[in-house]
Amino acid sequence: MLETYLDELNAGLAPLLGEHAAPVMTLSRERLLDKPHGDLPRWRAAVDALPAGPAPCHLDRDTLTVGAPGDADPEALRRALEGLMPWRKGPFEFFGLPVDTEWRSDWKWRRVAPHLSDLRGRRVLDVGCGSGYHGWRMLGAGADTVLGIDPTPLFLMQYLAVRRYAPAAPFWFAPLRMEELPADSRAFDTVFSMGVLYHRRSPLDHLMELAGALRPGGELVLETLVVEGDGHTVLMPESRYAAMRNVFFLPSAAHLAVWLRRCGFEAVRCVDEGVTTTDEQRATEWMRFQSLPDFLDPHDPTRTREGHPAPRRAVLIARRP
Repeated sequence: MLETYLDELNAGLAPLLGEHAAPVMTLSRERLLDKPHGDLPRWRAAVDALPAGPAPCHLDRDTLTVGAPGDADPEALRRALEGLMPWRKGPFEFFGLPVDTEWRSDWKWRRVAPHLSDLRGRRVLDVGCGSGYHGWRMLGAGADTVLGIDPTPLFLMQYLAVRRYAPAAPFWFAPLRMEELPADSRAFDTVFSMGVLYHRRSPLDHLMELAGALRPGGELVLETLVVEGDGHTVLMPESRYAAMRNVFFLPSAAHLAVWLRRCGFEAVRCVDEGVTTTDEQRATEWMRFQSLPDFLDPHDPTRTREGHPAPRRAVLIARRP
C-alpha cells in the first residue's frame, strides 16, 4: 500500500515541484520504507482493514463524509478506525460512523474560509496538515492541487484512510517538515501555516520558508497562538506552555504583523482573533488523552496551569510581492 502510494506521490509531485520533487521523494521513501516508525505496520493493517474503495466523498461539509451509511460492517469499520487513534483533527464520518476528533477543525475553517482568495484553480500548500482534514476542505473549495506536509506518520495513515475512497483526488501528503521542503520553489498560489509557528525556535526563518514556497503575488494564510498586546508584545514561556514543551514565541497579532512585513510580505491584515474554548479542543472517545481542559488553571480558566494567558489564536493573511 505504501509502495503504491509513493509511486502516486512521485507522479503527483513532478508537475507541481519539478526538480524540487526528488529530495521530497527521497525523504518520503526513507521515512515510510527504509526507516519506518515502529507502529507503521499496525497502522497499515488498520487502513487495509477498512472497506474497499472508492466511495462517494463529500469534501465541502463541516464533517468530511466518506461513503454511505449501511455500506460497511459497522463493527469491523470501528475496529479499523480505532486502530488509527488518536484522531486529533477533523471531524470525519465513515459510512455513517462519526469520528469526533479532539479538535473541531471545521470551526477553524469557518473562521478562515471567508477571508481567502478564491481557491478555485490554485496550487495550495498546507504546512503541518495533521490528518489532512483542512487539505480535503481546500480541495472541496476548488483547489487545483493540494500538497500537505507533516512529519507525523500516523497523520499520513489517517489521510490514506480517506484517500482510499478518493484515489484520484489531487491531494498529496509528504511526511516532512517545512524546513525540509526545498527552498524557494515558488510553486504555490496559496500557502497555509496553521498551528505551526509557535513550535518553531526561529519563527522568522519559518516565515521566510513560507515566502519561498509562494509564487510572486501568492497568498499566505497564517494561524498561530498569540497574546494580547501592542506592536512590541511577545511572550516566550520559560519552560512549558499549556503543558507543551515545544512552544517558543507567542507574539501579539500586531507584533506578528511586524514580523511578516520584515520578512517581505505586504498587504498584511489580521482577519480573526479569539480565545480557544474547551468546546473546540477537548478529549473524546476518539482521542482519550489529556486535552485543553486539563491544561488550564482549574481555578482560573483564563490562564494556563503554568500561569500564562490561556490559548488565544489569530489568523493573518499576507501577500508575497
